[in-house]
Order: sequence, then C-alpha cells, then structure tokens
Amino acid sequence: MVETRAAVKRAGRRLWRGVRRVRGARRGLAAYLAVLGPGIIAANSGNDASGIATYSSVGARYGYTLLWTLAPILLSLGLVQEMCARMGVVTGKGLADLIRERFGVRWTALVMLALLVANGGVIVSEFVGIAAATELFGVSRYLSVPLAAFGIWWVVVKGSYQRVERVFLVMSLVFLGYIASAFMARPDWGAVGRELARPSFSFEREYLFMLVALIGTTITPFMQVFVQSSVVDKGATVEDYALTRADVWVGTVFSVAIAFFIVVSTAATLHETRGPTELESAADAARALAPVAGAYAQALFAVGLLGAAMLAVGVLPLATAYSISEALGFEKGVSRSFREAPIFVGIFTFLIAAGAFVAMIPGLPVIDVLLTTQFINGLLLPVILVAVLRLAGSRELMGAYANGPLYNAAAWLIVALVSALSATLVATTLFG
Repeated sequence: MVETRAAVKRAGRRLWRGVRRVRGARRGLAAYLAVLGPGIIAANSGNDASGIATYSSVGARYGYTLLWTLAPILLSLGLVQEMCARMGVVTGKGLADLIRERFGVRWTALVMLALLVANGGVIVSEFVGIAAATELFGVSRYLSVPLAAFGIWWVVVKGSYQRVERVFLVMSLVFLGYIASAFMARPDWGAVGRELARPSFSFEREYLFMLVALIGTTITPFMQVFVQSSVVDKGATVEDYALTRADVWVGTVFSVAIAFFIVVSTAATLHETRGPTELESAADAARALAPVAGAYAQALFAVGLLGAAMLAVGVLPLATAYSISEALGFEKGVSRSFREAPIFVGIFTFLIAAGAFVAMIPGLPVIDVLLTTQFINGLLLPVILVAVLRLAGSRELMGAYANGPLYNAAAWLIVALVSALSATLVATTLFG
C-alpha cells in the first residue's frame, strides 16, 4: 500500500511537471507571437519583384553554380539584421535617428541620399512586378497598378501598426508557392547539392554584376532601416531582445530558403533545357515554368511575384519615410495620423503615387530597371553597413549589448567583402 501511494505521488509529480512545461511553452509561444513581425517582414521584403527577377536571372543564366553564395549571404543578412534590431530595442531609436545624432548632418545626408536613390528605383520596380504578375492573368497594368497603390496606401495610412503588421505577415505566406514550383520543375537535386557545396568564381563583368546584384537584392539598405524602425514602432524593449533576435533569424532563414527555391526552379526550367538564358521581363520566369512544370506551377510563381511586390510596395516607402523623418527630427509612426505626422505620411504617399505613375509609362525596360536597381543597392550597401557597425560596436551607445570582438570581426569582414566585390566590378567595367 505504501509503495502504491508513493508510485501515485511520483506519477502526480511527473504529470504536474508536464503540465508546467506545456504552460511554459504556451507562454513562450505567446511571447514570441507578440514580438513576431519586424524580422520576418524585413527579410521577406528583400524577396521582392526585383529580388525574384534577380534570382530568376541567376538560375536562367548560371544554373545552380551561384547557389553556394546563399550560405554566406544567409549569415551576413542575419548578422546585419540582428544588429539593427538590437539597436532598436536598446536605444528606442531608428537607424537614421542614431546616424544624425552620432555622425552629424553630413553622414546623415550621405546615407539618406543612398537610401533615396536605391529605394526610389526599387519602388518603381515593385509596381512593375505587380503589372507583370497581373498581366499573366489577363489584367491590364493600368487597372492593377492604381488599385494596388491605393490598397497599400489605405492599409498603411488608415490602419494601426498592429493591423499593418498582420497584413504584411499574411502577404509573406505567398512565398510558399515558390517551394512547390521548385519541386514541380523536377530539378537534378544531386547537381543542386554539389553546387551548394562547391564554390566557384569568375572575374567576368557579367558574373560580377550578377553576384553584386544577388547580394544587393538580399541585403538591402531599406531592410536595415525598416527592421530597426519597426522594432521601435512596435514598442519592443530590452526585455524582448531574445525573442526579437529569434524573429530576425527565423525571417532570415525563411527568406534565403525562398531565394534558393526560386534559383532552383528557374535553373531547372530554363538553364537545364535551353542553356544560359537571358530574361526579357520578370514574367518570363513564370512563363517558362508552364512547359516543364505545368500551368499550375506558372500560376504559383505569378501569385508569388504579385504578393512579393505588394509586400515590398508597403515596406519600401515606409522604410524611406521612417529614415527621412528620423533624419530631420519629425514625428513618425504607422499609427500616427496625417495631422500628427504630416511629413511621415506625406513622404509615404508621394513615393506610392510616384512609383505607380512611373511604372505605367509605356516601353519601360523592365528587366534593366530591376537588375540595375539591385546593382545600385550592392554598391551603396557598404555605406549603410559602416554606419551600422560603428553604432552597434559603441559601448557608449549600446552598453553591455555592444558587439563583442568575434561578432565585430565577422561583421567587418562582411563589409570588406561587399566593398571588394563592388570595387572589382567597377574596375572591370571601366578597364575591361
């Protein structure tokens, strides 16, 4: 009897420990879901219409041979995004705000110029992506682009931060279609694995252009601005840092995985069947899937392009409005009305309207706009990264949350490699 009672007590204690673990897991999941958003949205916004065109061009022109670059890109993107998110939770200030305070007006003007040049071109390319995707379904760009512009403007200007974030997160689900498209294309997975593990390099100008464009579309200046400003706008604090960091890395892994599947699907349908192929438009990649993988795969690719462009059309103008408002010291925030933050809302509205108008100009060279914009992002990225590293490594600013020696070394190595690639491309272009 005594042994039976003891066994019952032990079973009861084990059951209670199990209940507490479940409750703890639920509380942990609830806490993560409360912080979830900025990291995932920022990383996925890099897989925009420009990014899809770049990844598709990489697969069509070079097959699987550039897949190896995605591993260092994943590490680099995660490190950079984590630094910006960490600065947001520690300081409660956006990136442009910190640059203005720490480096003065000249540095701020240089960074703002870099952002405006890069973001202006990318916003146009996102509307071009919306037009290309809807035209695959027989809808004219002169209808789809204005409707998309108004829809995104309405969601952001008339909604709260929480509502806008939920809409952006739902939009991120469209990227799952690229995973299905890649499997429908029936690639040679053995060749995919070999090229992932076997780095290759070339000093040809076209190869360097594509390599810098690949880096520029995956690690872009607007992503750093957006993730830090949105973390601040969301109200995340130092107590939320661990969950914010998890959000950043989950978003990074998911984003780079989608890039991988886009390259694989276009390499299997274009490069493997036709040889090195030049894409004439963003929709070419979707059309190319139909003969090999079927119309369903083409539709998935087109829906992914549409959703990705819609997500970026919301994030890019927001990142630009955040940065300029912070740099000039004006009120900002998605939950602010036009009366409370006229500069912030005005910049967002102008960029949406201007981007939609330019994208509807007849004869716009689509693929040139997409790839050249990402090339510019690759050249301008070192400017942003230097500012981020100097800020994140400052003990005065970050205290115990400043970069450690190993973290700093890895981050500076990223800046050095990106700068070297950009300089090599410029030299090759100028001197052959």
